[in-house]
Amino acid sequence: QVQLVESGGGLVQPGGSLRLSCAASGSILSIYATGWYRQAPGKQRELVARITSGHRVNYADSVKGRFTISRDNGENTVYLQMNSLKPEDTAVYYCYVITATYDYWGQGTQVTVSS
Repeated sequence: QVQLVESGGGLVQPGGSLRLSCAASGSILSIYATGWYRQAPGKQRELVARITSGHRVNYADSVKGRFTISRDNGENTVYLQMNSLKPEDTAVYYCYVITATYDYWGQGTQVTVSS
């Protein structure tokens, strides 16, 4: 019953910042990659950021220069620092971990950017 527990979502004003956290409740072995997806109502799920076991980092073009993904191996936690937030960033954000045998997903956390 390994779970990914997300936190840090909420309501922020345009131009503001927010940091999302995702921590595993149990041990996860043989991690290949971890990162974040987001999905807005009526839209397809979008890959936001990803970091691999080889330290390769990828970002969606829409968030490059504004979002930063990082991983704390000691605490088994992945973070998404979001700066200069825009209304179009409003979505439910899901963290994920890909292993050699199974994929794990967080429950999702709501991020709303509005005045």
